Amino acid sequence: MNKQRLYPLLISQVIFFLSMPFWLKFLDYLHPIVIGVIWILLTSIAFILNAIIRKDKIFLPIWFVHLIIVLYTISLFVLLFFRPETQTYGTMNLIPFDTINYYFSGDSNRFIAFYNIVANICLFIPFGIYYHYVVSKPHWMWLMIVSVYAISLIELTQFLTRRGSLDVDDLILNVLGVWLGYLIAPISYKILIINRRR
Repeated sequence: MNKQRLYPLLISQVIFFLSMPFWLKFLDYLHPIVIGVIWILLTSIAFILNAIIRKDKIFLPIWFVHLIIVLYTISLFVLLFFRPETQTYGTMNLIPFDTINYYFSGDSNRFIAFYNIVANICLFIPFGIYYHYVVSKPHWMWLMIVSVYAISLIELTQFLTRRGSLDVDDLILNVLGVWLGYLIAPISYKILIINRRR
């Protein structure tokens, strides 16, 4: 591995392990796979930032992109449906921005508020980016319809199986994440080059 790739790898690993006490707090609320997801995201961000700074490009075959999104989706499924048994779910909120306002009010646990707002957005950004790369003529309206339908189905399934709560604010934040991914995807074209022939 050359130095250009070794440096971002080493830096990301140092950051990951130094911040481990913070990441371990997630284990109280989520499946341990969250640590692996965080590791992959931090490492990926380090390589992307390195490419931006060096004005370099990252070349990936399309099959690898498909594989990454499948593995990421499976990991997200585990996070959403396999949570610690100590937690109880089954609540419902159909009032838009009610939960979000509660998190910003300061009455809730700051860590939980941070996780619920930031994670609900950031975890869905890759889907917006992926859509932009794999659809020949991406259109935001079609993406919004599909994401609202899919995330609504996830929320309903979590509620019915008591593996999560049905909250319209989760839907809003998740769709916002997909939308942000869609918006920043064109910027990533300067860095990430997908080879569709493989």
